[in-house]
Amino acid sequence: MKPAMETAVEENTEQSQEKKVITRPEMEIGRYHWMYRSSRPHQYHHVPALRGNISPLGIQGCFECCIKCLGGVPYASLVATILCFSGVALFCGCGHVALTGTVSILEQHFSTNSSDHALLSEVIQLMQYVIYGIASFFFLYGIILLAEGFYTTSAVKELHGEFKTTACGRCISGMFVFLTYVLGVAWLGVFGFSAVPVFMFYNIWSTCEVIKSLQTNMTASGDQICVDVRQYGIIPWNAVPGRACGPILENICNTNEFYMSYHLFIVACAGAGATVIALLIYMMATTYNYAVLKFKSREDCCTKF
Repeated sequence: MKPAMETAVEENTEQSQEKKVITRPEMEIGRYHWMYRSSRPHQYHHVPALRGNISPLGIQGCFECCIKCLGGVPYASLVATILCFSGVALFCGCGHVALTGTVSILEQHFSTNSSDHALLSEVIQLMQYVIYGIASFFFLYGIILLAEGFYTTSAVKELHGEFKTTACGRCISGMFVFLTYVLGVAWLGVFGFSAVPVFMFYNIWSTCEVIKSLQTNMTASGDQICVDVRQYGIIPWNAVPGRACGPILENICNTNEFYMSYHLFIVACAGAGATVIALLIYMMATTYNYAVLKFKSREDCCTKF
């Protein structure tokens, strides 16, 4: 057995070795004092964590700014705005020119007396003025909805501090939801109405194709094949001549007015369909924006208590 003196020395040696174990933070502090020698002890201050990809100097780079801007873009509202502008422009522009060509075709071939189609001319002129108003209204309405989409993104919250909503703001957002739904239903009717002239012109064009095929095959004469525009209700039954048959109808189909009006009505119908799709996207976007505003308002009320 070892003497008591040697045992005590060994225990003191083990305790001194355990005390000499240096942790990693102590090593870092010692390295810092070795690099920056000073007579005063270093005082550590709490440094707030940096948000996002920000450089140590507190200045954002170009890439970080671009990512932040792209993250705050309301893509649904942006796509709906582009689609709405394109659809309304196609519907209004092509519809205006097509209506003018339709009046010219009726005056030259189906209703030579101006008193027979006077009411139709007034209605078409009124529709052209309505087209001007529709284009102006949807241009302004699309910009307003796009601005609301930008307002309700997270980028606005980061730029302007805490997200704050008012009852007036939520009421305006709810009004946009209601108005967008009403406009969507109304444009479904416009889309269906714009398909009517396409159907009429398609019937006339298909009749002309039948006459051409009969003349090509020499199977029968196409003089008995006619198109009566009076049955569509756009001109009265006492209009003269009111219908076109055989070669006369074929010549009508070969005119520039018929060709342009037919294709412009197709494009106008497609524009009305694109506007309906844009309004459906607006419905989803405005509903989401309203839900965000309402949720944030409840969250703010809960935090107050």
